[in-house]
Amino acid sequence: MGNPIFISYRRDDTEGEAGRLFDDLTREFESKNVFMDVAGIRPGVDFVKAIEENVADCGVLLAIIGPAWATIANSTGQRRLDDPNDFVVLEIASALKREVPVIPVLVHGAKMPAPDQLPESLKSFSYRNSVELSHARWNSDVQLLIEALTTYVAPSKATAQEPVHATVPVQLPAPHPPSAIEKPAVKRSFLPLIAGIGAVAVIALAAVIYLVVHHNPAPPSMVGTWKDTSHKAEKAEKAGDTLSLLVISGSGNNLSIHAFGSCDPNPCDWGTQSAVVNGQAATATFNLADQSGSPDTNRVASVQVSPSGSNLDVLVRNTFMEQGGGSRSNKAHRIFVPGP
Repeated sequence: MGNPIFISYRRDDTEGEAGRLFDDLTREFESKNVFMDVAGIRPGVDFVKAIEENVADCGVLLAIIGPAWATIANSTGQRRLDDPNDFVVLEIASALKREVPVIPVLVHGAKMPAPDQLPESLKSFSYRNSVELSHARWNSDVQLLIEALTTYVAPSKATAQEPVHATVPVQLPAPHPPSAIEKPAVKRSFLPLIAGIGAVAVIALAAVIYLVVHHNPAPPSMVGTWKDTSHKAEKAEKAGDTLSLLVISGSGNNLSIHAFGSCDPNPCDWGTQSAVVNGQAATATFNLADQSGSPDTNRVASVQVSPSGSNLDVLVRNTFMEQGGGSRSNKAHRIFVPGP
């Protein structure tokens, strides 16, 4: 099997989803045909050349896009998309230049970036038709993507000379469905029965597809004020790095999260962000460099909430930008109780 699949992603934005997709694709196409991480480039090697060589060898590039993909900044405050030496910029620009098919893969409810959000080398990327992988329909979404990727990774003799499509709408079947098999002649007396069975099958299939695609129930109500009263929170508050209060508003799948942390003076207002709802969980991302009075000028916090009985399960993933351009991350898990 040739023409491997190249997965481009940002650790600060979609590391978990990229790893999950990598596992699914390697089970289908084998590990030798799925390439994910250029961070392992050996010291002393020209990383620009290494990226171009890896992209040149691939048959299709999957660009994993999360909610913060277009806005993540480095330690100096520069947006990473504006850095010509950024790995993700180099990967996608190299694929576009070499006319390698590029498929945006949207996760956590992310939207495609507009052309004015992209550097010149990535302008055409915004016009690529995207695939959405949702938490609630992950397995079925990935299966449709796998069916479409077989066109790029292992084309049959019948499709090897056909033009390669760079768009893979997830709601459609693969670009090259199997050829229709010639049906044997049927005696005329059975035609009404076969037509009736076919009509029932079509109706049943349409009903199943509708339920699979549209059945994404809103989570139980998480609207209200929630606070952390744990012993761990008291320790963290003294260190000035805790999330202490959440105010969630809205209804159904349209939620906003107003977060408060600890700073001097207390509390520290992180601001309000729209939440992305996936099944029973909702996630909002806060750039603390934008919050007045916050001591965390190099921190991005992703706050995920979900119901836990009469309380709220809260998972905070922090990413800290280092002076040298790298980053480190940690996470904190708490149970919040209804507040005043």
